[in-house]
Amino acid sequence: MSLPPVYATREDVMRALDVKLTARVSAQIDRALQSASRSVDGLCHRRFWPQVDTRYFDWPDSQYRPSWRVWLDDSELISLTSVTTGGEPLDVGDLLLEPNRSGPPYSRIEVNIGSNAAWGGGDTHQRDIAITGLWGYRNDETTIGTLTAPVASTTAGTVPVDGPASAALGVGSVLRIDAERLLVTERQMADTGQTLGGSGLTDKQNSVTITVTDGTGFATGEILLIDSERMLLVDIAGNTLTVIRAWDGSTLAAHTTGAGIYAPRALSVQRGALGTTAATHGSGASVARWDPPGLVHDLALAEAVNRLSNEQAGYARTRKTGDGGGSTERAKSAQDLPDLRAQTYTACGRKGRVRSV
Repeated sequence: MSLPPVYATREDVMRALDVKLTARVSAQIDRALQSASRSVDGLCHRRFWPQVDTRYFDWPDSQYRPSWRVWLDDSELISLTSVTTGGEPLDVGDLLLEPNRSGPPYSRIEVNIGSNAAWGGGDTHQRDIAITGLWGYRNDETTIGTLTAPVASTTAGTVPVDGPASAALGVGSVLRIDAERLLVTERQMADTGQTLGGSGLTDKQNSVTITVTDGTGFATGEILLIDSERMLLVDIAGNTLTVIRAWDGSTLAAHTTGAGIYAPRALSVQRGALGTTAATHGSGASVARWDPPGLVHDLALAEAVNRLSNEQAGYARTRKTGDGGGSTERAKSAQDLPDLRAQTYTACGRKGRVRSV
């Protein structure tokens, strides 16, 4: 069983800490992101990622609540696909998703009392209602690129994307291609189809200009690989790329004209994730990235960075506090995150609800 999605990427953490990519560091960051994201879930009392699922509920007992209303509790709904009660389908047009002014997420479903629809009909009230839909907080997506080759439903593990998508994605990203969702588990270098032009590159830090055939095939923020040296692409002017040399701990070296240019555009993915089914996708299909709420992303990143920093210091980081001649030592972790946690809970937390009896 795969782990739940995270709310920031491995690359986000690497940029924040300015660390070099190694297998050991990657595993450490991935673990910190998992624990940080689940900490955010616990703080906010909800899960944020979108998931297609069928969930079951008891039909409402009018002794405890209105007979037309089903509370979803921690199973919050983004969109509704179908509903059955007592094994019989209900017309979704006879159902009201609430609260209608602020949702999604929707916390309850009500039968329109002006219709003939009603809950119940099964032998007992237990699990009488089956609701199929997209569950989660919100389905906020950004289209970030396209596939550069077809992907079959039986293709395991890797999907090829273009330059803009490569720069906008990281390990931990949640993607959607057509109706299928995918989780990015790793990125590998792939041939961009272009080569180093001009007079090549010298082994000097100020040799930062790369001439290519088509500058529109790249995106700022991409990591380029020429021979064994990695470079960060920071600017594009026509068919001229400006880079930072010897990136990510690689070694500065000279490169001759005609050397191949590679970029991390082959994504290792988990196919058919979050309740969807692996499907065939054509070349040029749009690739959309799911975006968690900004504060949720920021807090997950901050919690992960804080964990990693504390690990590196043996959980012994302290700061001096106090006025006048006296001072005390307090752990930094106790000071850095409370405001961000409070802001995230205020904006995105699921607040307590009291049911009347």
